[in-house]
Amino acid sequence: MMGLARRTHVHSLTAVVCTLILGLVSGREAAGADQQTGGSARTEGPAMGSRVILENVDRYRVNEPLFEGVRVILAYRGETYSPAYVQGISGAAFRLGGPCPCAPTCEYAMSTDALIHLFGYEHERLGVPAEGPAREEKMGEMIERVRDEIRAGRPAVVWHAFTSCENDVVCGFDAEQGEFYGRGSYAGLDEYAHAHETRPLEGTEICGGPHAILIGEKTGSFDPRAAEIAALKEAVLHAHGASGTDMPSWPVGIECYDAWIAAYRNKGSFMAPDLPGDSYPLLILQNTRRAASEFMAELAPKHPKAQAHLEAAAGHFARESEALTACAEVLAGREKGLSEDQCIRVAGHLSDARAMYALAIEEIARALRRIEPVSWELP
Repeated sequence: MMGLARRTHVHSLTAVVCTLILGLVSGREAAGADQQTGGSARTEGPAMGSRVILENVDRYRVNEPLFEGVRVILAYRGETYSPAYVQGISGAAFRLGGPCPCAPTCEYAMSTDALIHLFGYEHERLGVPAEGPAREEKMGEMIERVRDEIRAGRPAVVWHAFTSCENDVVCGFDAEQGEFYGRGSYAGLDEYAHAHETRPLEGTEICGGPHAILIGEKTGSFDPRAAEIAALKEAVLHAHGASGTDMPSWPVGIECYDAWIAAYRNKGSFMAPDLPGDSYPLLILQNTRRAASEFMAELAPKHPKAQAHLEAAAGHFARESEALTACAEVLAGREKGLSEDQCIRVAGHLSDARAMYALAIEEIARALRRIEPVSWELP
């Protein structure tokens, strides 16, 4: 479903810095946006704001397709959640499915919308059909709504804006040029990326219809302890076979590692004639497992009775990430074909990663028994 996308070109922004009076926004609303974000905007054009670029929007700190963009937007809005914390709370830090090229965007513990709701924010999802007579009209409506969000000082999530079939952050536009500006997991890491505003339509054959998510006001409350414990429980259940998605009958957690290892050990046999398309999952998993380690380290001081177990899990997840990185290095030139020796080496690194993952999950289960001894039992 997803391959590793080619990187978009990043160009310099040359807009003149103007006062923070945004096109369609009244003086009162503009002041509210400035107070909320502490940021500013570059504007050009008439009062309608034909070119608006919000400044100082953070880059992606984790190469991950669904949830890091939410952190980037909430950071601009004044929240201080770390990248690792968002990966942990969302469950992305612990997921593993397939092995399949689309697993990082299909195997999730919660939706992007659910994460926004969890943090207490209102949101609206705007969808565009992948085909049909309403496609162009709905895309035009989505583009205009995203522009209005940016005029109001709020970046928006837009699917496939700069990367390939991932959630990107749009924080600027040029209506005359028909372009969006912003951030993605591997685009816009230095200066903002930019691409034509209709680019999301180019990915419909693989990704389906485009969508945007507009994050509104914070009207709810966030319960950190409840969210953290729920994420730890979900991690253990997932590792032992539970999946939070509707994907049919593919291995998850430890079983996924077993299937992945077998594919390389049995290359060329009747058991596994083809190797999995795993370059993209490996790219993501190196980052999310490193985030899992950092998330454990963040939680450890909060739970003194379970601190030793959470710190041990942090170490195991860090070593899992290292093993996955070693795997990716062996597979770097895979388009030229893999030798038997390379397949054996990959299987070895994956075996190391599996061992570290299993140990980390075991430590999380032990931690949970310390935190909630009555309500939690091992699977």
